[in-house]
Amino acid sequence: MSNTFITLEFERIREQLLTYAATQSAKERIMELAPHLQEARLRGALHETNDARTILDHIGTPPIPDTASVRAALILAEKGGMLLPEQLLSAASFAAASKRLKAYLKRAETTETSLSYLGTVIDPLEELTLEIHRCITGAEVDSNATKALREIRRQKENTREQIKLRMDELLKSHKKFCTDSFVSVKNGHYTLPVSKNYKNQISGTVIATSSAGSTCFIEPSAIRKYTEKLALLETEEAIEIDKILYTLSVLVAENSTALLLNAETVEKLDFAFAKGKMSLETDACAPEIGTGRHIKIVQGRHPLLARDICVPVDFEIGHEYRGQTVRGVVITGPNTGGKTVTLKLVGLFSLMAQCGLHLPCKSAEICMNGNVLCDIGDRQDISQNLSTFSAHITNVIDILNETGRDSLVLLDELGSGTDPAEGMGIAVSILEELRRRGCLFLATTHYAEVKQYAEQAENILNARMTFDRETLRPEYKLVIGEAGESCAFYIAQRLGYPPHLLKYAQQVTYGQQRTTTAERRFEPLKDAPAAPKKNRVEKAVEKKTAPKHALQFETGDSVFVYPGKKIGIVYKPSDETGTLVVQVQGRKYRVKHNRLKLQTKAAELYPADYDFSVIFDTVETRKARHKMDKGYTGISADLDEHIEDMK
Repeated sequence: MSNTFITLEFERIREQLLTYAATQSAKERIMELAPHLQEARLRGALHETNDARTILDHIGTPPIPDTASVRAALILAEKGGMLLPEQLLSAASFAAASKRLKAYLKRAETTETSLSYLGTVIDPLEELTLEIHRCITGAEVDSNATKALREIRRQKENTREQIKLRMDELLKSHKKFCTDSFVSVKNGHYTLPVSKNYKNQISGTVIATSSAGSTCFIEPSAIRKYTEKLALLETEEAIEIDKILYTLSVLVAENSTALLLNAETVEKLDFAFAKGKMSLETDACAPEIGTGRHIKIVQGRHPLLARDICVPVDFEIGHEYRGQTVRGVVITGPNTGGKTVTLKLVGLFSLMAQCGLHLPCKSAEICMNGNVLCDIGDRQDISQNLSTFSAHITNVIDILNETGRDSLVLLDELGSGTDPAEGMGIAVSILEELRRRGCLFLATTHYAEVKQYAEQAENILNARMTFDRETLRPEYKLVIGEAGESCAFYIAQRLGYPPHLLKYAQQVTYGQQRTTTAERRFEPLKDAPAAPKKNRVEKAVEKKTAPKHALQFETGDSVFVYPGKKIGIVYKPSDETGTLVVQVQGRKYRVKHNRLKLQTKAAELYPADYDFSVIFDTVETRKARHKMDKGYTGISADLDEHIEDMK
């Protein structure tokens, strides 16, 4: 049923429920939450949710403590381990929280709910709490935990005072050897800051040196007896602290049964109150559960939609209608009209109710289902080479293989994704098989033939989603017993669809009485307005290119000019029409490329920087060009030469 959970978004319901839980155990139970198949278990789970909601309504939110830290402490204590002060304090805090929870449940007994009497099994563990808090203060073992510890710490303080007094005396008497006027503690040792040059003047041990090396920190031999005594006292203190911690750890272990029972009770209450909190937050109610094949939802709101935009839905299936029991409902209506949301709401409500959860509605009667099977959404998978239709059919085949009388089947856009006529046939055959098996099923469709089938078939009922024709907006209300329209023509007309196209579409759809698609004939569109001339595409003018043969000739090439086989020199290369200018015997002619044959390339006749004006220009032209290059004015001679066409 994992695919159903994903499709109906039941995982998001679990995620919502997780936010109301405090303990890890309750969160793990929520993540494993699944529909109950045993009526007794389901009624127990639902009764638990009912009690939690009732207590929350009358008493308020319970003080639920976390149980993870106390469980970890119990495991160590039961193995004979020593608990640290933080772990002992967590056990004490849990015990104190258990006492508060017990008091809360005592007040909740006024609601006469079974859940409130769980407080009777909670042990307040007052002695354990008091003893731990007496011995431990601020994550440290208190000096008053034992007389021995108090005496050891008193002696430690006296010894420190003696050391400080003796060090002050030594500092004054050796002032000339010291670089500072105060005692320093280095690595736990009391030291004098002695100049490097005088370190041999003071008897003692060098503990450290300054970063520059000019000062030596020396622990004087005169305080050795005090430091040795202090070290001994610190050892005794550590031993005494361990004794106290072990004693408290044993005390925790001795109360492990009560602590563990408290933890289990807290976790059970946490799970129940998480369900109750979600019920309170979503203004939900307890559904009536039955094993008969009947579902009725009054003003149901999809739990994953914001309440201010969610339109309540009324739905019923499995009831008596005009002398027959309704097993299937075919929902029709416009796109975005709420058909799929209704489908998901019925499926999600069924899962939630069968998990012992309350439903956001005015009232609900939900039957127990052996399984909830659905095909909703586009299941196209290019990695598996599945089209939308193929994916739908593959899923439907799996659904039919698992469908029994106790199944609830939800099918969205039945038969879509293929040829409409064939898709309609597939849709009707699926509905007929579901009807034959006696399960409860809902399907959405746009096919008129499927609506007709639902109108005529036994145990199947049409339903429609309402649509406001004035505002062109869906109303998201379900009307049982009536077939709906897709409203495509009406919506298109209201939105300004061209009248002649709308008329043609209506003729194609309704104007010809054909029994099959193959018999239908489509007449050409007549009397239609001319297409608008604006926004036409302008094609770019194709640019002509010279023939390949013409492109081989370059300025200065020696060529044969046919038919006379005269020798000429190329003056201008080919243009896009394949015409070149060739100089023959001092005169220039326009010649087509197909009358030329290459004799010798210019590169073989002249150097790379050769001035071709020597060949092509007259003496007068060269002189005039020379003057222009020097900047002379008043030269009006036309330097363009007359070029003739060679016939």
